Amino acid sequence: MTSKNLLVELFVEELPPKALKKLGEAFAAGIADGLQAQGLVAPGAAVASFATPRRLAVHVAGVAERAADRQLSQKLMPVAVALDGSGQPTPALLKKLAALGAADTPVSQLQRQGEGKAQTLYLDSRVHGATLADGLQQALADTLARLPIPKVMSYQLADGWSSVQFVRPAHGLVALHGDAVVPVGVLGLQAGRRTQGHRFEAAASPVALRDADSYAEQLRTQGAVIASFAERRAEIVRQLQAAAQRLQLRPIEDDALLDEVTGLVERPNVLACEFDEAFLQVPGECLVLTMKANQKYFPLLDAGGRLSRHFLVVSNIQPADPSRVIEGNQRVVRPRLADARFFFDQDRKKTLASRVPALAKVVYHAKLGSMGERVERVRTLARAIGEQLGGPALAQAADRAALLAKADLLSDMVGEFPELQGVMGGYYARHDGETDEVACAIEDHYKPRFAGDELPRQPCGVALALADKLETLAGLFGIGQLPSGDKDPFALRRHALGVIRMLIERQLPLEAEALVQMAFKAFPAGHGQAQAELALFLRERLVGYLREQGFSAQEVEAVLDVRPAHWAELPRRLAALRQFAALPEAPALAAANKRVGNILRKSEGGAPAAVQAGLFGDPAESGLYAALQGVAARADAAFDAGDLAGSLQALAALKAPVDAFFDQVMVNTDDPALRANRLALLGQLHAAMNRVADLSKLAA
Repeated sequence: MTSKNLLVELFVEELPPKALKKLGEAFAAGIADGLQAQGLVAPGAAVASFATPRRLAVHVAGVAERAADRQLSQKLMPVAVALDGSGQPTPALLKKLAALGAADTPVSQLQRQGEGKAQTLYLDSRVHGATLADGLQQALADTLARLPIPKVMSYQLADGWSSVQFVRPAHGLVALHGDAVVPVGVLGLQAGRRTQGHRFEAAASPVALRDADSYAEQLRTQGAVIASFAERRAEIVRQLQAAAQRLQLRPIEDDALLDEVTGLVERPNVLACEFDEAFLQVPGECLVLTMKANQKYFPLLDAGGRLSRHFLVVSNIQPADPSRVIEGNQRVVRPRLADARFFFDQDRKKTLASRVPALAKVVYHAKLGSMGERVERVRTLARAIGEQLGGPALAQAADRAALLAKADLLSDMVGEFPELQGVMGGYYARHDGETDEVACAIEDHYKPRFAGDELPRQPCGVALALADKLETLAGLFGIGQLPSGDKDPFALRRHALGVIRMLIERQLPLEAEALVQMAFKAFPAGHGQAQAELALFLRERLVGYLREQGFSAQEVEAVLDVRPAHWAELPRRLAALRQFAALPEAPALAAANKRVGNILRKSEGGAPAAVQAGLFGDPAESGLYAALQGVAARADAAFDAGDLAGSLQALAALKAPVDAFFDQVMVNTDDPALRANRLALLGQLHAAMNRVADLSKLAA
């Protein structure tokens, strides 16, 4: 079969820029997978994706004109049903063969498989491979139906009667197999070889493509378009860095903005602009968000990370004299920055404290009351957590921060830019004369906002952030608003991970179970009690967090099964367990620990607490008891001193006496006193071995 490279392009009106990257990847993968499923392209064939604001395209290497024929074996029915007593086909078999288009097939040509009553008839046939035209038509239809389209729109076709649905109106289709057009159609379009270049700067319009392999090169040279999303993005990064270096500044890092801008231009041209220095009196976060969200500009920072008056624009045209473009962008951004300055000036005319009473009129949740009620619950938790972390002084600061933390939600700036909640509260708190401790806590109390985000900087901020997240979790769990599957509208998984990270990474001496109980107590009587569900939810997130740190499921389970009160200890326990597992004695001790645990679980009435040395009847018993006394003392001393690795490594000395005990001693003897004494010995051994982690989990 002849194979050539294939190029498919769908030319459309401007696609949503935030979705362009995913749309391009899904289009390419869908076409390639569809062709592979029909045997028209080999697995692992090279696939190149293209996506610009006005096109989705894919280049697939080594596509056959026709797929190879294949043998097909179709199960029909049991022989007992298919044939009558004389071996003739029954009406059921004839009907089945007719449905498969094989009504004339003699019974002698049907294959039998199985034995006796389980014998079944099969129809073997040769299926002709799909042609490229048929296969590509199917792949196109399936791909367009499965694209991750944010919002579908309906539009009329050229005939004025028919209408179709797609993300944007489509105006052209290209399908080239080598240099030949593949006769396929979609969305009312028929495939050809012509496409459109840049709206204003194309050297030729339309661009007549020579063959599949010339697509990217012809669009670049004749159409003034960089078709590859990845290449266009890399070119924007290169130009941003070069322009910033000329100004001795650096562009702000924002991958989401970079992807969005890449989805807005086909021929990027980065230009340097500036705004009035007086606007720098407004908090930098406001200016940055204004430029990024509204104008898609890249603000520039100085060496100290401070916002400068310069910013970069990614234009879609390359005029000989860019001054008009630069002036236009500077003129457009000025009123935006003026609005930000106006909001900032207006907001500072009222203190945060004066805004707090109005929170009682803001609905937080229909079943959880107003934002004012929520503030009081957070205050209760923040005071309690602050007391545990730093005594009355920290409790008082955390209470004050909790009182003011949500007041900026009523400010004009946060009303315009919700992303700045907390940040603006910090600025307004400082303006109002609040302490830096309180201002920092207000600014940080939403942290961590996303995976990998920094944690609150000071203890007051940690107390407030914990209180805020725990109140959210307890409140929503109490009314049954639990995450399910991939749906988590209230970001409860993120809140839970934030609690876990603060407890562990800030080494907080707080008990997770106690925090959960405290969170539910902050709610009035009648609120749903879902402590067990929330505790399990936190534990599941904890397991995921620890696994992401590089620990195995076996190691995590071993440490969590001993239920350490403080999660801050978990990384040290896991590291100590890993060191122990590397010892040559570890496998035998883990297996012995598992055996001991099984014996103790099966013993009626449990193991007695005290061991009576006078009842030992075998040297192996007294040997294990003597070794355990010395080892347990050393292990406990190391544990109490915080040397968890040393505590576990001390257990290595028990291997020989434990092996001897199980080789020579029958635990479940008929003598009740002797059996109880041996169980007591094993109980002490089990307790000594499992202070850091449940070692039985390491047993194969």
